[in-house]
Amino acid sequence: MAIRFDRPVSNAARFSRLLGAFSLVLALAVMIAHRFGGLATPYLVLLLIAAAGGALLAAMLAALGLRSLWMTGAEGGLAALAALIYAAFPLGLGAYATEHYLTLPDIYDVSTDPVSAPDWLSPPYSDQIWLKRNADVTPEDREKQLAAYPELTGRRYEGALDRVLEAVRKVAKMSGITITKSSGDTEPGRDPEDRPVKPPPASDDAVADAPDIVPVPTPRPYDDDVAKLIRGATGVTLQGTTRTLILGLRFDILIRLREEAETTFVDIRVASRYGQHDLGFSAEIAGDFLKALDAELLGIAGG
Repeated sequence: MAIRFDRPVSNAARFSRLLGAFSLVLALAVMIAHRFGGLATPYLVLLLIAAAGGALLAAMLAALGLRSLWMTGAEGGLAALAALIYAAFPLGLGAYATEHYLTLPDIYDVSTDPVSAPDWLSPPYSDQIWLKRNADVTPEDREKQLAAYPELTGRRYEGALDRVLEAVRKVAKMSGITITKSSGDTEPGRDPEDRPVKPPPASDDAVADAPDIVPVPTPRPYDDDVAKLIRGATGVTLQGTTRTLILGLRFDILIRLREEAETTFVDIRVASRYGQHDLGFSAEIAGDFLKALDAELLGIAGG
């Protein structure tokens, strides 16, 4: 008579597989709904936290199942292995977010000009729901930015404003940035007193030998700081939006171009729409844009 051994079954391993699969499906579903649908970012974050929590529990149950397999030979080894595979993506996403949250400063707005950051043409607005943040960017926030991202600085290019502006628009399009507003002009402003004066209409009382064009004295070319500021005020500001590739997180972008003598200075400001912590995405977006702009204007970048 054959002897049959009944192996114990690990319920923890079997349940871990179901929980891991659910966590993976939940994470993928909410990411797709946020990227291509109308799911708001605060709900995305909340559901991703739930998916990561479920994946963590699945991994713990899978560990119990593997322990039972090792100690008593209980069935469930394949189920535990499948659970770990399913849970890998939500766990990895959660670990990435946690690491950035703990190691990077809790700021949501970065600028290459932390002292005089460019102002928004139209202040961004979004319903924060439960991802609240401070209404204003404080000097302390800028100090945190300088400490965390010292390499994030503006760019000076030895080129005309219109040429740099063309490159900025090209790089913005390549980077997936949608320009929504713009202000300024590539041509220097001209003082009304410097404009040519039209000759007065002819009349019977006019002096016969009067010249056709009456010369108008031009103002003295002052060299004080105020005059230099006025002459250097020519510039263009572009405001737009962009989204991250995978999660589709929305960010607002402001690009300021200022013509100074024979050079053009470019500053950029990036801000996330939700929460006090941007997990470093704002600085990454700004840095990638400036690197692409450097490549586009290779050879005319100045110090």
